[in-house]
Amino acid sequence: MISGVRILYSIRIWLLSLIIDILTTMTPWKKFFFFFFLLPFGLFAADFRITGKEAGGDFRGEFNRALLYSVEFSALGSVELNELYTFKGGLALGGTGDSFDIKTLIHSRIGPLFNLPLYFGLAYIYNGLPVYEAHSHTILPLVYFSGRWAGISLGPGLRFTRFFGETTIFESIISFSAYVNFIDREKLRMGIGLANFGDFIANNMGAYSLSVNSLFRFNKQWSMINNLELLQSGSVGMAANFYGIAYRGGVRYTW
Repeated sequence: MISGVRILYSIRIWLLSLIIDILTTMTPWKKFFFFFFLLPFGLFAADFRITGKEAGGDFRGEFNRALLYSVEFSALGSVELNELYTFKGGLALGGTGDSFDIKTLIHSRIGPLFNLPLYFGLAYIYNGLPVYEAHSHTILPLVYFSGRWAGISLGPGLRFTRFFGETTIFESIISFSAYVNFIDREKLRMGIGLANFGDFIANNMGAYSLSVNSLFRFNKQWSMINNLELLQSGSVGMAANFYGIAYRGGVRYTW
């Protein structure tokens, strides 16, 4: 009888040979997507461990001078494999003025690396406004340094936008996020952040937000988040004309 170990070894060899064959026929961009989104599942298919899971939902309300108000409901979920690879996805539905919008997220991250809180990630963000036939697709490769008290994320946002069936417009944007925590206890974490992108949006360089963030842990499984944001919608830093304020609250379940 063929042992289980021998079968798993044969599967691993077959998967690796298949990966090599696929990579030899891929363009550079397809190789990049394959590495972040599919390769870890192929490598760990025989022996991966699920080391963490999280699910949650948020409500976000915003008021600004440009659109007056908007509301959004979102759901997110993530799975961690082998304490190294994290895959996250989400869906957000909301209303902006008199229009309806749809947002989705697919995010893959590897880390920590080199015994440091260093991570590499790749995100795909879709934003759609059906009433205007507007569709925006953003590819966002990121480098993270996520420490307990402070962290920073940086990467080039590659955005493809199309309106009313016209020619697609390409934009390259510097995406930036940073945070500082001044309280980090077992039950409570509080800090401030500055960013021009989030889970469901990648803004222009000048459209950044300053936020006060908090997370309260009820127990090991349940926690609640509360964020208050001061927003800026413009393209030339503090010379922007439109400002706004937003509140985001939600719950997280971890197991």
